[in-house]
Amino acid sequence: MKNKHLIGVFDKEEDLVHALEKVEEQEVAIEEIYTPYPIHEAIHAMGKKSRFTWAAFFYGLVSAVVILSFLYYTAVIDWPINFGGKPSSAFPSFIIITIIGTILLVTLASLFTFSVRADVYPGKEAVMPDPRSTDDKFVMMFSEKEDNEALRKLLEESGASEIKIKEL
Repeated sequence: MKNKHLIGVFDKEEDLVHALEKVEEQEVAIEEIYTPYPIHEAIHAMGKKSRFTWAAFFYGLVSAVVILSFLYYTAVIDWPINFGGKPSSAFPSFIIITIIGTILLVTLASLFTFSVRADVYPGKEAVMPDPRSTDDKFVMMFSEKEDNEALRKLLEESGASEIKIKEL
């Protein structure tokens, strides 16, 4: 189901940041911002906090415990072999494989988590309000529910080069 969106296109980063300040003053809800590179003011204006670092920490902790447990089980409990008088539970020999395995598992789990949260999957059609947003334009998108005329005027005063309505 496609919804109508008001889209403001900006040529310069400074114009986008100026528009963000004015939109925040008016307490208008921004649906999404598309930029060719990260802009910290845009991230703060969206008001979205990420818990991704906590998820990666949890994945690292769990995978390290699982790998160490597996190594201990296989070397000490299930198949203990005495090599030249060394103790079966030689913990330092487990460290390298634990580090490498943890990095691999955290990377794969984080990739999966990001893909699920961002609704990204193979074959999905890209939703682009303006294809130039990946090149040199800065795009701010609002829901059609907002007051169009006041918002249009606000975007024009802030330096928007284009203002359009598009179904996405």
